[in-house]
Amino acid sequence: MAAEAQVKGWCPGAWRPMASGDGLLVRIRPHHGRLTRTQLLAVCQAAETQGSGLIELTNRANLQLRGITEDAWPALMTNLAAHGLVDPDPATESRRNIVLAPDWQEGDATDRAARLLTVRLGELPELPGKVGFAMDAGSAPQLSAVPADFRLERTADGRLLVRADGRRRGTPVTSVEHAVALMIDLAHWFVDSGGNAAGRVRRHHQPLPDRAPEAAAPADTIEPLSLGAHPLGHVFGLPFGRVHASVLKIALERSDADSIRVTPWRRLLLEGAMPETLEGLISDDADPRLSVDACPGAPYCEQASVATQKLAADLSRHIGGRLHVSGCSKGCAAHQPAPICLTGRNGRFDLILDGRADGLPTATDLEPSDVCDYLESIDASRL
Repeated sequence: MAAEAQVKGWCPGAWRPMASGDGLLVRIRPHHGRLTRTQLLAVCQAAETQGSGLIELTNRANLQLRGITEDAWPALMTNLAAHGLVDPDPATESRRNIVLAPDWQEGDATDRAARLLTVRLGELPELPGKVGFAMDAGSAPQLSAVPADFRLERTADGRLLVRADGRRRGTPVTSVEHAVALMIDLAHWFVDSGGNAAGRVRRHHQPLPDRAPEAAAPADTIEPLSLGAHPLGHVFGLPFGRVHASVLKIALERSDADSIRVTPWRRLLLEGAMPETLEGLISDDADPRLSVDACPGAPYCEQASVATQKLAADLSRHIGGRLHVSGCSKGCAAHQPAPICLTGRNGRFDLILDGRADGLPTATDLEPSDVCDYLESIDASRL
């Protein structure tokens, strides 16, 4: 069986950091999924002065700082608050779990819905820490694979749709105001019908209330933002979703970006004019580091018994498809099945094919040096 790991049931935030193998892990939720140039430079400074210097981009479009010591955390919070990167009220900060389709435009449905829900956060019930909202009301959904529990999308004929995660169909609504009101209503239904025990809407199998009929399907999902030129600026990738603050500062110095939008796909959308390439960032969609999911691994995570980063980098040069390298069975870096998944257990790896990190392994107790040889022996087409 796959290795067991402790599931803590909540996500780290700024006011509630999580202890990890390399210190405290602090997660920043940029307001509206966007930072000014000054704010991102402040994040870089904080990462270098109060942490390890590493900045991670999560699959919920949050920024994550690692290696924060308990003594440095108060100064970090003062720094973040001074730049408007955290809410002064911890309860408000914890409720502001909203991801936006990153190419939203001022005044469109995605923009207005996110702003309205932010104003009405106080009307939400006490929800499990991982429950969140996706504002995805462009011409077609982009965030279908991004973790969220209540989704604002569009149908194929252009109507706004509110959909509970895990349900194939949702409820058409007449306006952004109607959509946000229904999302808040469904959050109360979730709690009142015992959803807190399940933790997430997709695991809560109670029937939806009559006022939220499953009457229409969303439009087909479109691909995430491609790297390269974009109407708002330029899209760059982060290797394995990570970048050192020093690299990011140099990239900002060499660009004219005045704002930066975060995405859940290891990509940053830099708004403004800039060169086609920036050192340390990925500019080619074919770069294999964009198709490999890898958690920090040992020694950075206290639950990981194996180092993941080097193996992921080595395998990315040989494997053409999706790959997930996880330090333990929690699979924090990727919750969707991957054609090839490696899960750490007792200092070695289990190999799972077409599954998740907690799936049934095809092979166990593999050393890193054994992995490529084993894959070649069972199916050369996977490499």
